[in-house]
Amino acid sequence: MKNRLSTVLVVFVAGVLSLLSGCATVPETGRKQLILMSAAEEAQMGVSAFNQIKKQEKISTDPAVNARIQRIGKRIAGAVGRDLPNAQWEFVVFESDQINAFALPAGKVGVYTGLIKLAGANDDEIAVVMGHEVAHVSSRHGAERQSQAALIGLGGVALGVGTQDDKNREYYLLAYGLGSTLGSLAYSRDHEREADVVGLGFAARAGYDPRAAAVFWRKMAAKESGARPPQLLSTHPATAERIANLERLAPSLMPTYEQARARLEGAPASAAPAVPASPTAARPVAAPKPAPAPAARPASTEQQELDKFLGR
Repeated sequence: MKNRLSTVLVVFVAGVLSLLSGCATVPETGRKQLILMSAAEEAQMGVSAFNQIKKQEKISTDPAVNARIQRIGKRIAGAVGRDLPNAQWEFVVFESDQINAFALPAGKVGVYTGLIKLAGANDDEIAVVMGHEVAHVSSRHGAERQSQAALIGLGGVALGVGTQDDKNREYYLLAYGLGSTLGSLAYSRDHEREADVVGLGFAARAGYDPRAAAVFWRKMAAKESGARPPQLLSTHPATAERIANLERLAPSLMPTYEQARARLEGAPASAAPAVPASPTAARPVAAPKPAPAPAARPASTEQQELDKFLGR
């Protein structure tokens, strides 16, 4: 049995090594990822899923709300900085109290009216959420998760064959299942952190204030009710951790944001509107006006803060 297990494991490792030829890289963070699905397949799945959602969900007919999301969405899409494979951008507003938004491969983006109401008149808050969702797509997180699931399944088959005559086979498989589940949850949290980093950059390059992310997540935190699952069993980072990370990253993106605002408005970069930093701040951003000179602080670059955010 041990010889058979060794043989199966060797075959499995060889298979994994061959699969690694499907490695890709997230351009904004430099992280290596395993992707076994083609971009065309991924885009086709995104279009199919989005069409199904549009049939099931109520689509908003409010012209003002739709025009607002179209405007923000197009600016975010333009800030990605590269063509997404097979992207045919589409931004749809769904009538629902859900405080949520999503993006699917091929540039399909949905925003729920519940999220728009929570953001109020603040376009910056909507933009940072849309940037986060688009970042999931641009980083191909969905294809990566499916590839990981395929690899986990292959490992389970190999383990099942290799331990077929072992009296402890059930325990091996149980341990493998638990380990793979926890590993998948950890990957999901890492994807959320990466989408926060990449998406905040998209929003800043589109001319939206990156400081709005922390403001919006404080509003989300105020809406949370009931006990949250332990971090180890959660698909998302803890809200407090997320807010702290976003607050740390935002200052390094302010020059990018101010330059984008200057291009959009034809105004000096220093004329950027300020987002309230108070945890209780939920009011719309004031009209653009000259901002006071920032307090002196140690030099920090976007890349340095990104490395800290990702623990590198």
